[in-house]
Amino acid sequence: MSQAVSLNELWESTPPSEQIFQPDQLVGYPDTVQRYLNHAIAPGTPLASAVRLRMHGEIKLRGWLPFTAEQVISWRRGFIWRAAVRMNGLPIWGSDRLVDGVGGMRWKLFGLFPVMTDSGADMTRSAVGRMLAELIWLPSVLCQQDISWTAPDTVHAHGNLTQFGERCNLILTVDHQGGLESVNLRRWGNPEGGEFHYENFGGVVEAEGTFGGYTIPTRLLGGWHFGSERFESEGAFFRVTIDQAIYR
Repeated sequence: MSQAVSLNELWESTPPSEQIFQPDQLVGYPDTVQRYLNHAIAPGTPLASAVRLRMHGEIKLRGWLPFTAEQVISWRRGFIWRAAVRMNGLPIWGSDRLVDGVGGMRWKLFGLFPVMTDSGADMTRSAVGRMLAELIWLPSVLCQQDISWTAPDTVHAHGNLTQFGERCNLILTVDHQGGLESVNLRRWGNPEGGEFHYENFGGVVEAEGTFGGYTIPTRLLGGWHFGSERFESEGAFFRVTIDQAIYR
């Protein structure tokens, strides 16, 4: 059923926000979390529950391939990432998605001939992990009271949260001005192609920008085996630049 929901429908199903961000609502949060959220969200900004992104970059499928994409992330319903990838000069169009607790992917050569399709419980579980990592593009969600934050030191913040039944410890690395340096978590997946298991997954922030009161990462290198030597040598598979972000 999730395949029937379009990116536009997911976006339009999100009601506009009625709450605004004020720094005093962060009283009681660890200092590291306050520093990050005060940097990421300007006072008076509506606390969005969805973001619509336009992006471009490279994705590693044997080799690095260029892509352009549009994505909607809706905290209540999930996400759809719709992209066009060029392989050997040929266009492959498709999407990765998690809508209403159901994950899947569908990719077609020329938009006609299936080249990759997957779904099921493991795919859904992995998609939830991806969505939680990508909340760095929707930091308003990280202000919610049902997220439990701890800060073991002045540069790391750990957020415990649950979405679609998947529990997560989201780890943010924050500089002394509040800028985000990295994000990581334990995500369900099979990066080696074998059995699914929890593996370190995350991204390194290389640049940031501001859209509609939100300061978010605009250039990022992401992938599996985050925090180890394997990340750069084999785990990283996603280089992305955010061109536009719209919030509601």
